[in-house]
Amino acid sequence: MFGRREAVPFAFVAEADRFRSNVTPPPRERLSVSEVAGRTLVGLTVVAGLVGSLLFGMPSMESSGAEGHRQQSEASDGR
Repeated sequence: MFGRREAVPFAFVAEADRFRSNVTPPPRERLSVSEVAGRTLVGLTVVAGLVGSLLFGMPSMESSGAEGHRQQSEASDGR
């Protein structure tokens, strides 16, 4: 049923690649100062959140092997 397809002449395909529309799109609207400031503040908030999560998360990612040993030695000194 789908085996038969119409042949497309090569000239038509080549012409379609060269086709350019003479209709120009409308110019893009410029962002207002408040929109630029809002986007900048949102970006800075996201970056500050990522940096803050790294700063607060770094102590928990450090190996606690040395601290555990130190706490054990302090407990043994107290006896």
